Amino acid sequence: MCGILGILGPEPVAPHILNGLVAIQHRGQDAGGIATFSNRLHLRKRFGLVRDAFSDADVKDLPGPLGIGHVRYPTVGLGDVADAQPMFVNCPHGIAMAHNGNVTNFTALCRDLEAHEHRQINSSCDVEVILNVFADGLARTQGLPFFEACAEAARAVYARVKGSYSVVAAVHQRGLVALRDPFGIKPIVYGRKGDLHVVASESCVLDALGAEIVRDLKPGEVFVVDLDGNVQSRQVAPPNHHPCVFEYIYFARPDSMLDDVSVYKTRLRLGKHLAELVRARGLEPDVVIPVPDSARPAAQAVAEELGVKLREGLLKNRYIGRTFIMPSQAERRRSVRHKYSPLRLEIEGKKVLIVDDSIVRGTTLKGLIQMVRDAGAKEVYVASSCPPIRHPCVYGIDMSVRGEFVANGREEKEIERLVGADALVYATISGMLHAASVGNPGIRHFCKACMDGHYPTGDVTEATLQEIESERLKSHTEIEASKATP
Repeated sequence: MCGILGILGPEPVAPHILNGLVAIQHRGQDAGGIATFSNRLHLRKRFGLVRDAFSDADVKDLPGPLGIGHVRYPTVGLGDVADAQPMFVNCPHGIAMAHNGNVTNFTALCRDLEAHEHRQINSSCDVEVILNVFADGLARTQGLPFFEACAEAARAVYARVKGSYSVVAAVHQRGLVALRDPFGIKPIVYGRKGDLHVVASESCVLDALGAEIVRDLKPGEVFVVDLDGNVQSRQVAPPNHHPCVFEYIYFARPDSMLDDVSVYKTRLRLGKHLAELVRARGLEPDVVIPVPDSARPAAQAVAEELGVKLREGLLKNRYIGRTFIMPSQAERRRSVRHKYSPLRLEIEGKKVLIVDDSIVRGTTLKGLIQMVRDAGAKEVYVASSCPPIRHPCVYGIDMSVRGEFVANGREEKEIERLVGADALVYATISGMLHAASVGNPGIRHFCKACMDGHYPTGDVTEATLQEIESERLKSHTEIEASKATP
């Protein structure tokens, strides 16, 4: 999962890109990158958080009215700076590109591009194959107007590139281009502030820049803003919309709108659903405590529905990143006690209901439950806004190894014992889908493959899963080895 941003305006856009990337820093903390065009390409890629990685001098060295930005959350590879986005090819025109998602036929496309288009892929970052397919398609459209050329290039991308991808591209002396795969798994939204055109992963970027939401991009659409500010779009592949439901549960900021659905309202509805399940189990907590920060709206709704106090019983260290998207299991395990501390006054002698957004590996939750017990809780219950996660995500979330899932091959009672809870309540898939779809009845399907094993793109085989798991395990080993080397 990553964050993308593209801006075209009448003035240098680098300051806007920097501010926008800060707004979507939650989508990736490993590295960031900015590319702008004036009379040529200007590119900066840095490890770490955006505010730490980019200086005022960097912004001054990124002139031009057209640019794109990216924050990275790595899923495979060592996370080398060579894999950081945006990426660039100089023909045709000069194209910089960034994306959010995961290309499931990356290896096959690398071979195909080298054999037939004589294009070499030099990184393990899958945006490079999207970029080269798009560039090759654009190069084959000599003489066509820019928008028509982009439509043909997008058609080639949608025909050849499998998986999930929302894409922004800056084409030198031409304009800003955005794509969203035909399944629309990853979010991407367009907004505007006067002559400033913005395409981003989430609407919270538009809010940060003072821009108004115009609309979400459609699955299978090509979207172009030329240098004169003319906006054109076209449906070039049949849409089969399956937005990722995990965005609403965990990844997106609560103040974002995704496909006309409020993330915050969805989390409140999930909380109401959880309260019904808690009541049905006969649980009577004395206090409801959220796991900061994503679970707070759901916990609020649970407390209101049950008529129980909501308290901040787990205090969060704001200087530690999001545990789920840390690049290794060892880092996640080490971070739990550094990241959270219990507030004994709200816990001691009470039956505590911890509300979490999701339970993936169970590492963080197990540590939190023990922490709450050590603070004197009489009983510890857990409610998860997300149903059990049992299957790997192949679309860009670091859930690629089945053996890591605490719910893999286990029933809820067994998971209760494993994490040390007195009771564990999961949201149901039907309840979760209702909570998300109420916001936009036009969304008929969501991607929930990590819960039910149904991969909407239809091209994910057991061999695909094994290949991705192998890459992920290798990546885990390499990351740990690189950190152990003096």
